[in-house]
Amino acid sequence: MIIRKAVKEDMPQVLELIQELATFEKEPDAVVVTVEDLVRDGFSENPLFYCFVAEVGIEIIGIAFYYYRYSTWKGKTIHLEDLIVKESKRRSGAGFALYSEIIEQGKRDNVRRIEWNVLDWNTPAIEFYEKTGAKVLDDWRVAQMDENGMNNFLK
Repeated sequence: MIIRKAVKEDMPQVLELIQELATFEKEPDAVVVTVEDLVRDGFSENPLFYCFVAEVGIEIIGIAFYYYRYSTWKGKTIHLEDLIVKESKRRSGAGFALYSEIIEQGKRDNVRRIEWNVLDWNTPAIEFYEKTGAKVLDDWRVAQMDENGMNNFLK
């Protein structure tokens, strides 16, 4: 297994993993992003995201999908949008290797915080994160406004 930066040609397999995660999170119909979106948004002059892949042979078995944010308290931070390993390849070390690569990227970039969301029912992930020294915050709630909400707000 190797961990490397994603390239445009990886995006079809990356999208398959995104879809697998949506199914795991009980939202199989929520993914609307396309391979073309991923190529455009991740590989332009000013990319909106970055991605590491875990690869065995020619198969991508996991991804760490991230982007940079700015905290008024901390400065530059990394937001880990998704850490996904194919269900059939879990317990292979791919998740830990991708997680480690994100932390190493944070150190290389001198960020003061790496953050991500985890569903409250995903006990194995929560336990893993806490075991590695991450704090899973109980007192913050994620707020989102989807496309319908934006349209209704602007009426």
